[in-house]
Amino acid sequence: MRLWVFGYGSLLWNPGFKPAEARRAVLRDYHRSFCMLSIHHRGTPEVPGLVLALDAVPGGQCTGMAFRADDAEAEAVLEMLRARELISSAYLERTVTLQTEDGPLEAVAYVIDPAHEQYVQLDLETQATMIARSNGGRGPNPEYLFRTAEHLDQMGIVDPDMRWLVDRVKRLA
Repeated sequence: MRLWVFGYGSLLWNPGFKPAEARRAVLRDYHRSFCMLSIHHRGTPEVPGLVLALDAVPGGQCTGMAFRADDAEAEAVLEMLRARELISSAYLERTVTLQTEDGPLEAVAYVIDPAHEQYVQLDLETQATMIARSNGGRGPNPEYLFRTAEHLDQMGIVDPDMRWLVDRVKRLA
């Protein structure tokens, strides 16, 4: 079993497995967005946080990383990812086509279900306020934002909204 996984948020800095191979990749018709309420990992039902999700946007694109699991570990990696990413069913597991320098490849990606109750569309100030105050089972929501922004910066990916959120959350904290 050949398993590629698309990382665009926390999977960039914490894939949960040691990739056998990694490639910079672009997913078309989606964008990275703080559009998912986090009630487990970075927030609680009482004080939800926000995490990134792939939101379908015709003509959009999201640059991230494609990680290949070692073939012998592929089934275990997929099981681990499902337990982590599908905890509340707000994400849908999809097979997507990524564009890489070495050509297209098929990968598993976790995209938001826009019909799910955890799907939100919020202005940046509301996002910053929620991120600044929330904490969940995997730690503080600001840490998630800061680590993701740091990895995007290291990859040379310019995301003005992410940069604004980092600056605003630091001021709120």
